[in-house]
Amino acid sequence: MDICAVVMAAGNGTRMKSKHSKVVHQVAGKPIIQWVADALCEAGCNEQVYIVGDMQEEIRDVLGESVAYVFQEKRLGTGHAVMQAAPFLEGRDGYTIVLPGDSPMVSAATITAAVECISESDYAAVIITATAEDPTGYGRIIRDGEGNVLRIVEHKDASDEERKVREINSSMYVFKTPLLLSALGRLSAGNAQHEYYLTDTIGILIGDGHKVGAVVCDFDDTRGVNDRVQLMEAGRIINRRILEKHMMNGVQIIDADNTWIHSAVEIGRDSIILPGTSLMGNTVIGEDCIIGENTRLNCVQVGDGTEIDHSIASQCIIGADCRIGPFSHIRPDTVIKDHVTIGAYVEVKNSTVDDYTRARHLTYIGDSTVGKNVNFGCGTVTCNYDGQDKVGCVIEDNVFIGGNSNILSSVTLGRDSYIAAGSTITADVPALGLGIGRSKQVNKEDWVTKKNRLRGANFIKLDSRRTEV
Repeated sequence: MDICAVVMAAGNGTRMKSKHSKVVHQVAGKPIIQWVADALCEAGCNEQVYIVGDMQEEIRDVLGESVAYVFQEKRLGTGHAVMQAAPFLEGRDGYTIVLPGDSPMVSAATITAAVECISESDYAAVIITATAEDPTGYGRIIRDGEGNVLRIVEHKDASDEERKVREINSSMYVFKTPLLLSALGRLSAGNAQHEYYLTDTIGILIGDGHKVGAVVCDFDDTRGVNDRVQLMEAGRIINRRILEKHMMNGVQIIDADNTWIHSAVEIGRDSIILPGTSLMGNTVIGEDCIIGENTRLNCVQVGDGTEIDHSIASQCIIGADCRIGPFSHIRPDTVIKDHVTIGAYVEVKNSTVDDYTRARHLTYIGDSTVGKNVNFGCGTVTCNYDGQDKVGCVIEDNVFIGGNSNILSSVTLGRDSYIAAGSTITADVPALGLGIGRSKQVNKEDWVTKKNRLRGANFIKLDSRRTEV
């Protein structure tokens, strides 16, 4: 069966108030136009042509060159847009799916149902419709007693009786390709707007004696995105679908209203996602994890049994049975292996941290290689920037670093060595050695009295109370 698709994506989307094409704005981590393309591919339609306009480069950047493009120089209506695809359609003898490019919620199931309907019932065209709670502003689908479509009546042209009809036109269709081409060739712009309307092809086909059918789908499948409010609504609906899919696969999501998960994210069973969590990009989370609250992961791989609390991580790997947070920051190109603790206000960047290492609080690890079972005392810093280059240090297995220590670039701390608290280490420390890098303490007797520095009851004042609630 020859099935192809025409997707209308030439509009600039002025109501978005954006310098970008409307259809490249993202919903659940994926551009609107990519949602449409993916639904078509899932429905078995890989032959796709996109009608594009002035911002075509942005659409090409999203979809690549695996689909075809036709530039629409003038915007003369939906019928005119599909006319631009005529060279792509000529010689085809199957079906053509026509979709708006701003409908990210259209599903493969809906497209498949429409294709099956036109095939099984030998219709000239099938309209994808929906039942609207409030159909005001939509074109109404008027059927005969056998369920065939008689006409589409626009709201402004509908009679009082016709306005009671709640079945609406979604602007999504499947046509027999030769009949679509025939109808397109007879469209007229003899209306107040001087535009060619795709809906008029339905009347032409019915006038030719052909039957037109309709497939009713969920109303949400038909929603378009024309402004920022509708973009938000689409995101909320798609996010709910994504959350429900994960829950049906064994993931526990505590608060669906405050959890955001992108479409490509994978989560293992028996993991728990707490409120305020955002999982983005190609994040993969193992089984039996606890993620959140208030955690953001972007393109992160997380092993089984790991807990991440109030933390941010991006483009990194976190192993199994780790404890991350609260308030940790795991930056790109970091590999944290298994059974590692990265605690409060710890930042790790472009480093490898091996099994059972602990940095429980107030530590920075940058551009470094850290072995197994290393203990970072509170306030430890790897001084990885010398003013010109980023060069970390090497910390071998079983090293103990006392609190408030600085480890300078390129230093190696040998296996089983110790670093005294408060040290600045500027040279290698041998295995089994103790590194001490601090000056001798000097006490000056009665210095406070001599300098008149008694603080007494001079308490620091509290900040002013906020006036708004």
